[in-house]
Amino acid sequence: MENAIRDFFMHLSQNKVLNQGAKRWGLKLGAQHVVAGTTIDEMIASIKKLNEKGIACTIDNLGEFVYEKVEATGAKEQILNVIEAIHTNNLDAHISLKPSQLGLDIDYHFCRNNLKEIVTKAKKYEIFVNFDMEDHARLQQSFDLLDDLSADYDNIGTVIQAYFFRAIEDIKQYKNYRLRIVKGAYKEDATVAYQDKNEIDQNYIELIEWHLLNGKFTSIATHDHYVINHVKDFVKKHGIPKEKFEFQMLYGFREEMQYELVIDGYNFCTYVPFGEDWYGYFMRRLAERPQNLNLLVKQVFNKKTNTIIGIGIVAFLLGRMTKRKN
Repeated sequence: MENAIRDFFMHLSQNKVLNQGAKRWGLKLGAQHVVAGTTIDEMIASIKKLNEKGIACTIDNLGEFVYEKVEATGAKEQILNVIEAIHTNNLDAHISLKPSQLGLDIDYHFCRNNLKEIVTKAKKYEIFVNFDMEDHARLQQSFDLLDDLSADYDNIGTVIQAYFFRAIEDIKQYKNYRLRIVKGAYKEDATVAYQDKNEIDQNYIELIEWHLLNGKFTSIATHDHYVINHVKDFVKKHGIPKEKFEFQMLYGFREEMQYELVIDGYNFCTYVPFGEDWYGYFMRRLAERPQNLNLLVKQVFNKKTNTIIGIGIVAFLLGRMTKRKN
């Protein structure tokens, strides 16, 4: 059942008609609860409120899978503007970006040059840049970009996805980097990734523990209070200082728990997405952990949102029926 729900939300995330509709209706759908505005000014205002509560932020200019150089260049310029805004407003924030938004699917060297320009400006202002990992097709090239730029820059890090079989080798190879550890949000083939939730959860915990003991700095991205409590017990048992890790959650999710962790003295960072291209991002968050739907259903979903998801359900079911007939 859980795999069917995951497939459903992944199907919705890739539906271009619904994506365009979400852009058109924007905040009327309740997107303001999961996206910190569609402009830099709106995003900055949201981050200032979080910073006032002792919460750091990582900023994602939404967008991915770009196939035109002009679009990738536009994304680069927007991220450069975000870096300038972080510096100007003295925010406790850093950058998260996706290589595919900056041209990875167009040309590796074109993407590298865009990334280098971003990382150079960020280093000037002592701002960290995190390379978000995407699907398996782009995984190795994303690590290659990290390796390439690490020769000259020390303000970069990346993400380890627990559902990949190779994750334990990757975390060992990149132990001297600041790493965000996640379960994974894309639909991957059984030849490269665990499919069973329990196996993913177990690997996730093992990766967190390994990097806490051996790594540079660990960002633990989860909304699961069981995982959070496990980490609390683990760091206490092994004498791991709070300066070596942080908890991360998505903007708009479990806000009370975010504040509680800060009050308890833990480093906390909220993943803050902004921009108009929010739909695919949100659907993948639901695919990654369907329980997220319960966290947001009352505050996000209104009549128009339910209409869009209803259309998606029909499209999904029709697609499944068609496949069975064939």
